[in-house]
Amino acid sequence: MPSQLWPYVTPGIPDEFFEHLPGIPLSQREIRLLLISQLRLEPDSVLWDIGAGTGTIPVEVGLLCPKGQIVAVERDEEVANLIKRNCDRFGVKNVEVIEGSAPECLHEIKVSPQRVCIEGGRPIQDILQTVWNYLPSSGRVVATATNLESLYMISQSFSQLQARNIEVVQSAVNRLERRGFSQTFAAVDPIFILSGEKLD
Repeated sequence: MPSQLWPYVTPGIPDEFFEHLPGIPLSQREIRLLLISQLRLEPDSVLWDIGAGTGTIPVEVGLLCPKGQIVAVERDEEVANLIKRNCDRFGVKNVEVIEGSAPECLHEIKVSPQRVCIEGGRPIQDILQTVWNYLPSSGRVVATATNLESLYMISQSFSQLQARNIEVVQSAVNRLERRGFSQTFAAVDPIFILSGEKLD
């Protein structure tokens, strides 16, 4: 359902439309589009977004799936409040923000996920193992890796959990930017997006 700030049904809200804080991750627009496509959402999907950062994914998914339920997990109080403010900016009403560290806080969530997005968290293997136990058959996990170590850990976890239909996408995005009197292309930091399904 479109908002006044973003009156379109397509995702891809410009980064500058979100309130952000220095040092807090923000999933950039093109990466967000790739990530959302890998989630394979249904109109009423229940999504857990772990390490939600600025809240860009909860906002985009909240607008795309107004009948869905999104739970944004963030350990820092200031960042959790930032997610709430960004939801308010776009009039998104179907996001619940849980303040706590994953995986320890996940038992507090009252609704089980059909989709899980993991955008952060140092104990990535523990988080994956825990959310896997909450997922139903045909549930889907999408996780991002920005370095070789997290790429290896996510890949290893998917193997141990016997995830099916595994996909790995690496972004390679360049944006046109003005520098002085000329326009040039600047690379967006590459990221790996890994997805897998739980099939019993």
